[in-house]
Amino acid sequence: MSAADTIRVFVPRETAALSLGADDVADAVERTAKELKCKLEVIRNGSRGLSYLEPMVEVQVGEDRFAYGPVRPADIVDLFAADFLHGGEHALALGNTANIPYLKSQQRWTFRRCGLIDPLSVADYQRHGGFAGLRKAFETGSTAIIEAVTESGLRGRGGAGFPTGIKWKTVAGAQADQKYIVCNADEGDSGTFSDRILMESDPFTLIEGMVIAAFAVGASRGYIYLRSEYPLARTVLEKALSICKDHHWLGKDIAGSGFEFDIELHLGAGSYVCGEETAMLESLEGKPGLVRYKPPLPALEGLFGKPTVVNNVVTLASVPDIARLGADAYADYGVGRSRGTLAFQLAGNIKRGGLVELAFGATLRELIEDWGGGTASGRPLRAVQIGGPLGAYFPESLLDTALDYEAFAALDGMLGHGGVVVFDDTVDMAAQARFAMEFCAVESCGKCTPCRIGSVRGVEVIDRIVANENREENLKLLHDLCTTMIDGSLCAMGGLTPLPVRSALKYFPEDFAPTAGGS
Repeated sequence: MSAADTIRVFVPRETAALSLGADDVADAVERTAKELKCKLEVIRNGSRGLSYLEPMVEVQVGEDRFAYGPVRPADIVDLFAADFLHGGEHALALGNTANIPYLKSQQRWTFRRCGLIDPLSVADYQRHGGFAGLRKAFETGSTAIIEAVTESGLRGRGGAGFPTGIKWKTVAGAQADQKYIVCNADEGDSGTFSDRILMESDPFTLIEGMVIAAFAVGASRGYIYLRSEYPLARTVLEKALSICKDHHWLGKDIAGSGFEFDIELHLGAGSYVCGEETAMLESLEGKPGLVRYKPPLPALEGLFGKPTVVNNVVTLASVPDIARLGADAYADYGVGRSRGTLAFQLAGNIKRGGLVELAFGATLRELIEDWGGGTASGRPLRAVQIGGPLGAYFPESLLDTALDYEAFAALDGMLGHGGVVVFDDTVDMAAQARFAMEFCAVESCGKCTPCRIGSVRGVEVIDRIVANENREENLKLLHDLCTTMIDGSLCAMGGLTPLPVRSALKYFPEDFAPTAGGS
């Protein structure tokens, strides 16, 4: 190796990778390179979402990048000896990163830059198409960008699946002296981490999406409501917002357009229910995070009573390339009314956990088996929960269900935020149903009776069923209680809690059989 050559080595600085020792790996690379007098540059990129391979180290070799993983500090000396700086063979070698089957078979749209770029380099971001969508939006005008988002078929990726273009059009048409863009980054569902990966790996995409949304609807102020459990995302976003202001992508006269918009980062306080948009708005206003009555809708009377766009991280981050590449390019992905892509997150008892961005229409079985590799334990899969702690449990017999909103709704399930949690045949589904009610009891904001009281009674009723106390009467009572919670709760917290309970009863009734010694 010529001493004049500078080789680029990429070591992720992302929460999952850091928890597995990525900082120590980066230190070991730099220390060994210094000892061997190798000239290299260590770049702390984000994650490509292959969590089961973290920390995944990449080396730039010509126009390609070669990956090794999962790498531990003790592996670094051997990697240097194997000439990994030039893509040398090693037991940890994964080959050309772009050809890793887990990654190559995806349809990356929103996450196309994650792991590829330096998250805090504006130049790197722009080299990969960054801010081109915003420039095009300024050229075509606000009406055109709303039409593009509408025609793309983009729906809210936070869980509700509401058409984004309709929401934007409503806010744009509202008459007010002030409008807001609020990004809901309070990602609290079990098994979900797509928002976090994007914020840590490609924060400028989120910022660009918020600026485009603001331009489209006429807003001058934005907020990112970030969950407090994401300290690294907070650090990255704070730096990214500062960099954007310094480079005139935020503030006054953005990119010479005459448009003014700024974003403030707001930290949540650990409340799950603040993931619900109206509770989040209450929290932003400095009030307790209690759900609001609707109507009025936030699009008309949102933050501080003003018209407000509330969108999820992935929703907003999908917009820049819709603006850049056109509505048809996005709408070409997907099936039926489920257009574009969704970032599915594989977690739980899964062999290859990570983020998989796919066009709607693939099956749940393909996701779990082809990407996830089945259960980590090697035991038979028994249940899959999709859509967070309030999502339904699907048995193995439903794994061939297509991943789209309508197909899941037809089975009383939901895709939600795309979290997929896998369980093998050792799981106790009565305990999982009980947990759903218990979770609701703990996290309820307490404003409505069906949620506040119904969830507590739900735990008690399930306990009586398992203990074989007046079994038939309590089974009927549990079904009635679920109906009351669905029909009477103010928000999805209480309204969706019955989904995991009813699905567990439907597909796994044997787990609710009497316990030994029950009366």
